[in-house]
Amino acid sequence: MNVSFLELQQALIETTWMVGLSTLGAVAFGIPLGVVLFGTSPGLFWENRLIHRVLGTASNVVRSLPFVILLIVLIPLTKTLLGTSTGPTAASVSLMIAGIPFYARLVESALHEVDRTIIEAAEACGASAFQTITDVLLSEAKPSLWLGLTVTVISLLGYSAMAGLVGGGGIGDFAIRYGYHRFETDALLVTVALLIALVQALQWLGDRLAQRARK
Repeated sequence: MNVSFLELQQALIETTWMVGLSTLGAVAFGIPLGVVLFGTSPGLFWENRLIHRVLGTASNVVRSLPFVILLIVLIPLTKTLLGTSTGPTAASVSLMIAGIPFYARLVESALHEVDRTIIEAAEACGASAFQTITDVLLSEAKPSLWLGLTVTVISLLGYSAMAGLVGGGGIGDFAIRYGYHRFETDALLVTVALLIALVQALQWLGDRLAQRARK
């Protein structure tokens, strides 16, 4: 394999940067969005069909777009925000926008799984909607939230590989340059092995965190 270890290391660093930034964004914005989607559902704290439908539809629209198309559509926005549309930081903008509605829906689903009697008990004790969500629901849903975050991070890792198609760098770019354009099968196999190892490690960590949250 005519590839230096430094090039592979750099590709891995770029992928870690992309996935790390987009995961932070998915958590920071996905949890509040998921809470609002849950709270505006019929029969809940801030029941509002219009808001629920608008946010739900917007989330579904973003999730329905293949990530490669989303990358291309968001190039003008990325250029406006960062002054460039290439590089791992620029790619993380698209990854973040893809990750937010994805994780938000998982948060909403996790909150719906919590027993309604717990909500009723909190309300009977005089807890406000905000207190019920932050102190009770999010705490009870923690195992599902960890598992949902694990699925999100693994999905973002897969998306980050596609970012190489538009100059995003990372492992995907490494695989395209060496495994596809130069027909170096060894480079492609190393990339596949790295991605498999990363997914296995992330899934193991997510399962352990969820298991600990159940105790």
